[in-house]
Amino acid sequence: MGKLARKVAIVGAGMSKFGVHYPKKRNPDLWVDAWLDAVQKTDNGIGPKDVDACYVGNFTSDLFNHQGHLGPQIADLVGLCPKPASRFEGACASSGIALRQAILAIASGAHDVIAVAGVECMTEQPTVKVTDALAAASDALFEYPAGATFPGLYATVASAHFKEFGTTEEDLMRVAIKNHENGVENPYAQMQKSIKQLMESKKKKCAERGMDVPDWKDEFDFLKSSSNMMIAYPLRLFDCSLVTDGAACLFLAAEDVAKKYTDTPVWIEGTGQGSAALSLHDRDILTTFTATKEAAKQAYQMAGLGPKDIQIAEVHDCFTIAEILAMEDLGFYEKGKATEAIRNGDSKRDGSLPINTSGGLKAKGHPVGATGAAHAVEIFKQLRGIAERNRQVKEKPEIALTHNLGGSGGTCVVNIYRV
Repeated sequence: MGKLARKVAIVGAGMSKFGVHYPKKRNPDLWVDAWLDAVQKTDNGIGPKDVDACYVGNFTSDLFNHQGHLGPQIADLVGLCPKPASRFEGACASSGIALRQAILAIASGAHDVIAVAGVECMTEQPTVKVTDALAAASDALFEYPAGATFPGLYATVASAHFKEFGTTEEDLMRVAIKNHENGVENPYAQMQKSIKQLMESKKKKCAERGMDVPDWKDEFDFLKSSSNMMIAYPLRLFDCSLVTDGAACLFLAAEDVAKKYTDTPVWIEGTGQGSAALSLHDRDILTTFTATKEAAKQAYQMAGLGPKDIQIAEVHDCFTIAEILAMEDLGFYEKGKATEAIRNGDSKRDGSLPINTSGGLKAKGHPVGATGAAHAVEIFKQLRGIAERNRQVKEKPEIALTHNLGGSGGTCVVNIYRV
């Protein structure tokens, strides 16, 4: 894997508040919020005249919002027309792909500055239709007709991991507890309550209504109760990411112009993308996502780095089991050993390898087309030392990684960053 022909940096990054915004806000409004936030976080200013092109990551505004042809709409809203604007689709990896393609376009010399947009408004549809729209990212010949939803597919993966490596429901719960604690510290997150706070709130409501107050001793008791209903064994409600509206914006620039916008650019050292069979039944193994391994291999080789060099990561925890698989497939831990690291607190903010300091998809939210770009927003903040509230890693990291997965692992994009 060769080096990029020109160095590429993120010079500004921002996002909208993630959450339930429809009907007050839809994709256009969320994107403008993200654009303005990114402009504000670009030290020396940036505007439409500085940007050569707009690359948009969006999974399915066609099904969620009955709006296709999103590229020019997004560009027009912030004054980028008539410059080129294209939409990229790769399920939940859509804006990860948009980011990667922008990196390659700048490295090639085709453009000097590109705005990367990730956007999705999911709550315009009721839950049953959201589920149906998301199912379009699964195999429409075999999985969808059999009623296999994404919770069901990831539950299959989790069951296989349980059987092969002795992983337990408590291991999944530790991932959820940690990510919710991180979400409390992120003002942009959809869920800004810890599992413990949610548990205490439930107790308080029971008391106020004259009901029996549950005798939960800790978060694990709460997460094993009927308040955390089973969705698809072994995945419960709090193992699943949220239905979310949101947008993210990144400004990428070539090395020769990056210092015009900031004195502290975040350099992209490596990028990789992999793919795998869309259907789980077509895969030789369920406990490894080969797309992740391929994307990581490419990114590590391009960067001249390895898993042990990574100091912080944002990984794709659409379900709690997905974070565990990512920790292993990215090479941070041997197969079957990530759960031990989680039990030891390695992935916490003050651990040896902080993971998902943003709160992850689990607490920050998962507007599917915006997730990959939002990963990079968090890494931009952490490497610059500007993460809000108390989630900034104390020993400011210098090398980071993002991992953006599409569907049930059919697509993966991995990027490596350095300050």
